Amino acid sequence: MSLTAVDIDRLAHLARLGLTPDERVQMLPQLNDFFGIVEKMRAVNTEGITPLAHPVDVMGEISLRLREDTVSEPNQRELNQRSAPALENGLFLVPKVID
Repeated sequence: MSLTAVDIDRLAHLARLGLTPDERVQMLPQLNDFFGIVEKMRAVNTEGITPLAHPVDVMGEISLRLREDTVSEPNQRELNQRSAPALENGLFLVPKVID
């Protein structure tokens, strides 16, 4: 797939970009190079290859070092809600913004 100057103008219009003529000339080979890479990736036969859910899947079983999920701060709800203009059942009340 090879783009033309007309394609660049159309893309710039759709993206609401105000490109100068020099920028348009500069963009043409850059975008064509990008689409060339995409075409190379499309040419690779991926038949029978299962997509990865996560890149770590190829590493096998690993254990992640996670900290314990423990409470480290005291409950300060009342202190934090003292300056609230309106509360109900421990929750902040805000004005309705959607009808």
